[in-house]
Amino acid sequence: MGAIQSNRKPSYDASGDGNILSSNDFYSIGSVKRVLIIPYVFVTVDFDHFQILRAIGRGAFGKVCIVQKKDTKAMYAMKYMNKNACIKKDAVRNVLRELEILKFLEHPFLVNLWFAFQDEEDMFMVVDLLLGGDIRYHLQQVTKFDEPRVKLYLCELGLALGYLRSKKVIHRDLKPDNLLLDEKGHVHLTDFNIATILEDGKLATSMSGTKPYMAPEIFNTASEETQGYSFGVDWWSLGVCIYEILRAKRPYEIHANTSLSEVRQIFASESVHYPTTWSREMIHVLHRLLQHDPKKRLDSLEALKQESLMADVDWEAVEAVNVQPSFVPPKDHLNCDPTYELEEMIIEAKPLHKKKKRLKKLSGKMESEEEMDPIQMSLEEIKREFKLYNRERLLITRRLTKTNVTSAQENSEEKNAEMSVTDAKLS
Repeated sequence: MGAIQSNRKPSYDASGDGNILSSNDFYSIGSVKRVLIIPYVFVTVDFDHFQILRAIGRGAFGKVCIVQKKDTKAMYAMKYMNKNACIKKDAVRNVLRELEILKFLEHPFLVNLWFAFQDEEDMFMVVDLLLGGDIRYHLQQVTKFDEPRVKLYLCELGLALGYLRSKKVIHRDLKPDNLLLDEKGHVHLTDFNIATILEDGKLATSMSGTKPYMAPEIFNTASEETQGYSFGVDWWSLGVCIYEILRAKRPYEIHANTSLSEVRQIFASESVHYPTTWSREMIHVLHRLLQHDPKKRLDSLEALKQESLMADVDWEAVEAVNVQPSFVPPKDHLNCDPTYELEEMIIEAKPLHKKKKRLKKLSGKMESEEEMDPIQMSLEEIKREFKLYNRERLLITRRLTKTNVTSAQENSEEKNAEMSVTDAKLS
C-alpha cells in the first residue's frame, strides 16, 4: 500500500559529509604517560565495499538487500533507488530530503542511516539491518499479538515519535509496513521518504501519507477546511497501527481507492469499536490517540507517560533497550517474502549483481553524448545533491575527539598534582 504526496518542493541544507579524513587526523590510545598515536585512514565508501547477499524487500524505485561490509564484516541493509525511475516519478526531491533528514537522526527505535553514496544508475542508503520482519508480514502470517507485546511497541514507538518531535520531524507514513522488528523483537520506525521538517509555528499542508493511516486533519486540509496539520498526525497513525496489531483489522474501513468525500463520510458517521476483551487502560489510550480533533488527541510522549496503562513502565529501561519483548521473531527463516530474491536474480531487468558490467558500458555511452537532455540535467542534479554520508567515520571521529579531550584533561590534572607536590616540598 503506497504512500501519496503532493508535488510541493521542500528546501533542505546543501551541505554534506564526506568520507575522507585528512592526514592530520589521528587515533590516540593509551595513558597520560604513554600515548600511542595511530594515523586512521578513511576511504570513500561505495558499492564496491559491500558484498551483496540477498534481496529482502522492495520499494517504488528499487529493492533492499542484505549486505556485508568487506573490511569490518558488519551486516547492513542496502536500499538502492534507480535514478531514472525516480526522475520519471518526480520523486528525486523526496529522496534527497529523506537523506538530509536521516543524516541528523540517531535513535534506538529508528532504522538509522550508516552510509550514503551513488553511481551512474542508483542512489544507495545503507541502514541498520533488522531481520525480524515488518509488522505487516507478521500480521499476514496470522501472528497473534497480545496486549503486553503491543504495549511495549507503543512505548518504543512513543519514544521514537518523541525524539522526532524534538528534531521537528513529522514522519507522515507510520504504518505496519514501516515498523520493522529486530532479531530480539524490538520495533523500529523506517522509511522517511515523505517525512518533513516543521519549524516552530508552522503547519504542514500537503496531502501526504497512506490513506488508511492518515489523520482526519490531513483530509480536512486537502478540502481546505483547515489551514494545515502538525505532529499530531503521527500519533493518530500510531493509534491506527496499535489497533490493527491488536485486532488484525483497522478501526476504519478506509482503503487506497477510498475517495476524499467517502473518507469524510466515514469519519462523520462511524465510530470505533473496541473489543470487550481489551483492558480499559488500553482502550483509553487508543480512544485518546484516535480523537478526530487534534487538540483533544494524545499527541506527545509526556501525555503517553501519564496514562494509567503506563503506570508500571520503566521508561529508562525501555529507552536503553533493556526490556525483553515477549514476542521474538523466528530465527529459522528470513521474515520476508521469499520471492524478492527470485525477482532480483531472474525477473529484474537490471539485477544488482550485474551492475559492474552495466556501469562500464554506461560510462562509454555517456562520454559519447555531448548534448544534455532534461533527464540528463536531472541526473546531474542528483550527482550534485545526493551527498556522501559515513556514520562510521562520524562515530570514530567522535571517539577520537573524546579520547583527545580526556587525555588533555588527564595531562592537566597530572601537572596540577605535580605542582601541588612541588609547592608542598618548598613550603
